[in-house]
Amino acid sequence: MKIYDDKHIKNVAFVGAHKSGKTTLAETMLFEAGLVNRRGSVENKNTVSDYHDIEHERETSVFATPLHTEWRNYKINILDTPGLDDFIGEIASTMRVADSVVTVINAQQGVEVGTEIIWNYVDRFSKPTLFVINQIDSPNAEFEESFKSIVELVGNNAVKVQYPLVIDGAQCIVDVLKMKMYKFGPEGGKPEKLEIPSDQKDIANELHNELVEKAAENDEDLMELYFDKGTLNEDEMREGIKKGMLNHELFPVFCISALNDMGSGRLMGFIDNVAPSAADLKSEQTVEGTTIECKKDAPTSLFVFKTLYEPNLGQISFFKVKSGEIKVNDKLENSRNNEIEILNQLYIMDGKNRELVEKLSAGDIGATLKLKYTETNDTLRTKGSNITIKPIKYPDPRINKSVNAIDKNDEEKLNDALKKIHSQDPTVLVKYSKELKQLILSCQGELHLATIDWTLQNVYGIKAVFEQPRIAYRETIQRSSTTSYKHKKQSGGAGQFGEVHLKIEPYFEGMPEPEGFNIRGKEEIDLEWGGKLIFYNCIVGGVIDARYLPSVLKGILEVMEEGPLTGSYARDIRVMLFDGKMHAVDSNDISFKIAGAHAFKAAFLQAKPKLLEPVHELTVKVPEELMGNVMTDLQSRRSIILGMDSDGKYQTIKAKIPLAEMYKYSTTLRSITQGRGSFSTKFSSFELVPNNVQEELIKQ
Repeated sequence: MKIYDDKHIKNVAFVGAHKSGKTTLAETMLFEAGLVNRRGSVENKNTVSDYHDIEHERETSVFATPLHTEWRNYKINILDTPGLDDFIGEIASTMRVADSVVTVINAQQGVEVGTEIIWNYVDRFSKPTLFVINQIDSPNAEFEESFKSIVELVGNNAVKVQYPLVIDGAQCIVDVLKMKMYKFGPEGGKPEKLEIPSDQKDIANELHNELVEKAAENDEDLMELYFDKGTLNEDEMREGIKKGMLNHELFPVFCISALNDMGSGRLMGFIDNVAPSAADLKSEQTVEGTTIECKKDAPTSLFVFKTLYEPNLGQISFFKVKSGEIKVNDKLENSRNNEIEILNQLYIMDGKNRELVEKLSAGDIGATLKLKYTETNDTLRTKGSNITIKPIKYPDPRINKSVNAIDKNDEEKLNDALKKIHSQDPTVLVKYSKELKQLILSCQGELHLATIDWTLQNVYGIKAVFEQPRIAYRETIQRSSTTSYKHKKQSGGAGQFGEVHLKIEPYFEGMPEPEGFNIRGKEEIDLEWGGKLIFYNCIVGGVIDARYLPSVLKGILEVMEEGPLTGSYARDIRVMLFDGKMHAVDSNDISFKIAGAHAFKAAFLQAKPKLLEPVHELTVKVPEELMGNVMTDLQSRRSIILGMDSDGKYQTIKAKIPLAEMYKYSTTLRSITQGRGSFSTKFSSFELVPNNVQEELIKQ
């Protein structure tokens, strides 16, 4: 295969709503370039991109799939992404290595809910973006309405490069950059290039002038040329459009029929000639604060943006060459663990098909097999080059479930399978909660969960059950309490004896030292589950030997690990050990540990104990017209509204909400907003549980 330099490699992400035609467009581009002999279809389950069994079963993309095509001395790496936001992790990985974005719009629907949600994510990266209005030959196509919806999404910086036209039943595309009309036969393919009809001249000229103005706005030299000449030639327009795309201030709009191969060749030509390459983008900052130059003669660095496990191949690591070049059998250092990896094989991947190559240069995307020490987000570099590429920041999970294997003999297999699923998709988090005594799986939504369940059953042969996880409550006290406990046990030989007297109080930061006690020592313990325990030695006259005090403290901590009310962790308490008794023969560590535990538990139950529940800060983004329904639902969930902000057509609601009320919120919000709402949460604090809720929890 030909090796391309950084200026002739274009890495393009295809994004857009479910069923907008991204996979069909990718298939058509491969066919148009002669890389496949016949075009597959999603319905026939034979596209290059959607090749996994789960994608065939659901007839939708689940994974972001790297492909490539070659067009007129350029290499275009295509990253075909899912259209559902449950798989946003795949889009996050793609955005990290794409140089530009093609947002595909269904001409029958315009900008849909899925496009809005994905665009909000893509927009944060400020990637150069062009829009493609697909399915223009459909009887229900509405090009102008679709274009208006793009303008509503991105503003007046959206500009038409093409518009569709039907002449004598033939589908045509008028291109106002080249000022030509392309006329297609019934089966698409190579069009007839014609002059723009006279009745379309005024419209085309108006759009051409608008495109010229938009191109000139992005460069002072071009603006001067425009003022001098009153226009720009095609090369000057290309330069201005590229700069506008790089500034994320110009969004060219094309029209195609991917299914019938109309306009895909022209789109590829624009990607070749205008869309930015990796070398055109702003130099990337490393973790160390240096910059990475996308040049062949720079030190080699690769960024692993995706990991996949295939049954017959094992682990596949997908990477982008950020600088330098990589050759077969090169040895590179992993910046995370300093381990040396040998890249025995280099591939260009097209779905499940792979093509061996000898080397890859800066800006290119490739894959290798069976790396021993490398995971997604790792940097591989020339040893000693001190390059660490900033990692992908994945969105936080939106739902949590406890997970167990139905067959207890599969528990170990389940853990191993979930580790591999996390390695493939870092938005899937798995953690065993010692506190809840549950394995907790976190992911993006119910559909995401369904694909995880499918993978466990069909790939790993494990049937699992997913349930609502327990809530990590905390226990504390609201008033002081004094008690004592005597532990005495005699069973022949040495016995057990220990007696302790203690007082407990609620603790808060900055409170004064306790009064009425002779404080001999103080231990301040930051509890691993949050909050504090303050332990005071107030023993006078040696009634308890100092060597037994750690045992008393150990007994108290054991009770705090499994609180007296519900078995939840206890926190924010201070204890004054002020009296007790010991026996010269029978006293020992275990005696005082037991006495300390029983005394603390009794005092706790007398100190008006109270449950605390985790409360999260919730941010919800919803269309303005649906805000009332969302607010009503939030109020039914014991939430406190903190404020609202306007964000274009959307409203952002900030609230505090108990975690116990968040169960299935993702599904509810999707239902209320027809999928147009999104939310994020983060832990805020522990707050007192209402009395009626506490009584119910204690009963349980």
